[in-house]
Amino acid sequence: MRRIAALICLSMLVTGCQSVRGVVEGDQPNPGPCPTALSLYDAHRVVNFHGDGVVYSNVGFTGEILNVVSFCEYTDRDASPISMDMGIRMAFGRGPAASGRSHTYQYFVAVTRRDQAVIERQVYPVTVEFPAGVDRVELVQEFENMVIPRADASTSGANFEVIVGFELTEEQLEFNRSGQRFRVTAGSGS
Repeated sequence: MRRIAALICLSMLVTGCQSVRGVVEGDQPNPGPCPTALSLYDAHRVVNFHGDGVVYSNVGFTGEILNVVSFCEYTDRDASPISMDMGIRMAFGRGPAASGRSHTYQYFVAVTRRDQAVIERQVYPVTVEFPAGVDRVELVQEFENMVIPRADASTSGANFEVIVGFELTEEQLEFNRSGQRFRVTAGSGS
């Protein structure tokens, strides 16, 4: 059994190397850097409270963006758009005040001119099912072929950011900004 698992891992590693090698050894390297992909600090967590008081027993559903990774490619050297793939790793929790075994979270993806204007912003739902006896679920949301326009060939991907975060109420935003935390694993013993 270990030998089979090792062979599977080795074949995945070799396949991955071939994919990376194709990118690295391609005919033309990217003429510039990729846009930065990140989660907005004030919106990378969401905690739903039920009842009065910010206490663990009132925590409903929670969510946290754990990591954002991206890869981009300039489709050619002219003023063509940048094509970007992105993955958002998220963790979701079900607290003691949560009702039901599923919850729909809302998160956004925004393409911006670096520290300036929002070019495009879209909100996406993600419905998370919590099987019986499971109060923590992780998943990855993937985006392929996101198109980021460039004004001309001298416009670098460094001029753009792709920012992700949860859609929050004013109260949730204030909770995040206050520095208080109820992490996805709160009360789970891990």
